[in-house]
Amino acid sequence: MTIEEMKAQLSQHLSKKRFIHTLGVVDAAVELAEQYGADIEKAKLAALLHDSAKEYKLKDMQAVVESKGLAVDSMMRNSGALLHGLAGMIVAEQDYGVIDPEVLEAIRVHTTGKPHMSKLDKIVFLADYIEVNRDFPGVEALRDLAKENLNQAVLLGYDNTIQFLLDSKATIYTLTIEGRNALIEEIQANSREK
Repeated sequence: MTIEEMKAQLSQHLSKKRFIHTLGVVDAAVELAEQYGADIEKAKLAALLHDSAKEYKLKDMQAVVESKGLAVDSMMRNSGALLHGLAGMIVAEQDYGVIDPEVLEAIRVHTTGKPHMSKLDKIVFLADYIEVNRDFPGVEALRDLAKENLNQAVLLGYDNTIQFLLDSKATIYTLTIEGRNALIEEIQANSREK
């Protein structure tokens, strides 16, 4: 299936607002991939399909994940916000024929993050935050930082998410904290090497 065929199919399964967001993420991911020397086609593909399961009902996301026999913890299982990445990875493979493990992984972790993210993981994670249609306090600072330093921008994305969850008195997914901690260690290691 070509990218254009995927877009056409995806436009039939997403709301207009979600599809517009998706196209914004594709544009942001391509820009970041160009800037940071990542595979542009992989970035485009992962960005296009990152929210392919976002508008599924929770029970449908759960069924998709269970159909692959994948175990998830109860926090992820009971949250569409968390589960849609994993479900989207499966949808990308089953419905869109994606087999590239790097692309599938970037889709899986685009919301939660994880320790030791690849450059592609970071690009899709960040593109989801900074695409042109996003409007939240601090988004401009995040966009500016994304032009200067990928790791620092991803760290700010983590920080913004965690602060939002703290302010909302919401739970914070363990993988997100682990991902942030690992990124701080990576940044510190990189600065020591210079």
